[in-house]
Amino acid sequence: MTEDPVAALEKLRRRHDRNMRTAHAKGLLQGICSMLRPGDLAIDCGANVGAVTGPLAATGAEVICFEPDPFAFSKLQARFADTANVALHNAAVGVAAGHITLKRATNFADNPKGASVKSTILDGGRGIDDSDGIEVELIDFPAFLARTLADRGEIAFLKMDIEGAELDILETMERDNLFSGIRLTVAETHERKFKSLRPRFKALKERIGERYPREQVNLDWI
Repeated sequence: MTEDPVAALEKLRRRHDRNMRTAHAKGLLQGICSMLRPGDLAIDCGANVGAVTGPLAATGAEVICFEPDPFAFSKLQARFADTANVALHNAAVGVAAGHITLKRATNFADNPKGASVKSTILDGGRGIDDSDGIEVELIDFPAFLARTLADRGEIAFLKMDIEGAELDILETMERDNLFSGIRLTVAETHERKFKSLRPRFKALKERIGERYPREQVNLDWI
C-alpha cells in the first residue's frame, strides 16, 4: 500500500528535525567538554552505556552517573569501572527515594543494547511493555542535587535523558530554584511518548524559557 504523501512528508520533517537536534546536541557537548576542568562536577542521568559519560570523563572533571537498567549498567561498568573520576550508580532518578519498577521496550529481548535507551519508570509509554518490569533503586534526585550544591557550591553540568521521568524532576528543580546553582542543565523531554503529559511539558517549557536563557537551561537536548 502506498504511503499517504502528507504522512510521508510529516515523517521526513520529524526525521530532519531530529537530525538537526542531534547535530546541535553533539556540538553542544563539544562546547561543554571544552569548558570542563578537573575539579568540576558533571552529572549524567540516564547514562545508558556511556556515550556522553566518555567525553565528560575525558575532560578530567568528576562525573556522577545514574543508570537504572541492569543491562546498560553492566556495559557502563565494563567501560568505566577503573576510571577514577567516574562514579557509577545503578539507580533511577525521581522525586522520591525507595524502589520502583523499570519498564522495558517491547523489542528489548531482540535488541537489548538499542532498546535499553527506552527503559522507563513511567507507565503508559509508547512502545513500552508495562508487563515486563524489574525492580530498581530510586534516588530522590532534587534532594541529591540540594545536598550536592550545599557541599560544593556549584555543579558545572547536568544532563538528563530519562524517558519521561524528567518532568517531575524539572518541575521540582524549578520550584526549589535548583537551576541557579548549575552552570548548564540539558534535558531531552519525552512528551511524544507520553501523550497525557504533553500539557505539563508545554507549560514547563514556556516557564523555563521565560525564566532562564538556553545557555543555562536547555530542554531540547536531542
